[in-house]
Amino acid sequence: MAATMRVTHIGNHDFHWGSRTYVMGIVNVTPDSFSGDGVTDLEMAVAQAREMEQDGADLIDVGGESTRPETWAGPGLSLEDELGRVIPVVTRVAAAVAVPVSIDTYKAGVANRAVAAGATLVNDVWGLRRDPQMAAAVAEAGVPVVLMHNKPGGGYRDLIGEIAQSLRESVELARAAGVADDRIIVDPGIGFGKTREENLEIIRRLPELRRLGFPILIGPSRKSFIGKTLDLPAGERLEGTAAAVALSIAGGADIVRVHDVKAMVRVARMADAIRQA
Repeated sequence: MAATMRVTHIGNHDFHWGSRTYVMGIVNVTPDSFSGDGVTDLEMAVAQAREMEQDGADLIDVGGESTRPETWAGPGLSLEDELGRVIPVVTRVAAAVAVPVSIDTYKAGVANRAVAAGATLVNDVWGLRRDPQMAAAVAEAGVPVVLMHNKPGGGYRDLIGEIAQSLRESVELARAAGVADDRIIVDPGIGFGKTREENLEIIRRLPELRRLGFPILIGPSRKSFIGKTLDLPAGERLEGTAAAVALSIAGGADIVRVHDVKAMVRVARMADAIRQA
């Protein structure tokens, strides 16, 4: 694998890995978001993105399809429906904020249209494996990509080893299509086909994934492993998210993807100060 890429250009911004933790704010344009924060009104979505930027978000991630586990077995949201949800939002948000806008999709058709509308990062929860055209679409667009590990069936014998190997395979798919190493970010996939204990283990052993040599994004925000640990619904998982974010940063996370931007920016700044002291 490559040595860690120290700088990635996303839109008009340079992300200097290792200098600090970057915060990605989540704008869910879906009526069935697991976290209960989904918005279906265009003006509300744009206002949410603006507020996240004001609160310190370094990126805004727009997604139009729920990633609830029960949705994985089906055909998923149609291309037309997803485009109808996300393209107006990406277009408006990209014009309204100065920070880069990411499109959270596994469909090449959505990625292409979103980049044309102003997105400068593709966040693929299937690591280029769901849509065989996705790797080529990302390469042709010339934007960075987040490759997330996803194994809906679960059942691990070597949790970190299997996640690392799967991410290596996604990296090779990206490379084979022409995506440069300095445009690749990896994500271990907290909450995707993992048990509560496995999610906790990923955060505890996150330093081992640094050996892949790529910046790491992690998304523990409001996830069910926090709810199961604290016996709390999604709307009451702020403190649990804060603990997961802080320990992820201590373990080497470069980007944290969160719903509660203002609070998590403060957590990240404090964690960075301790780590760098």
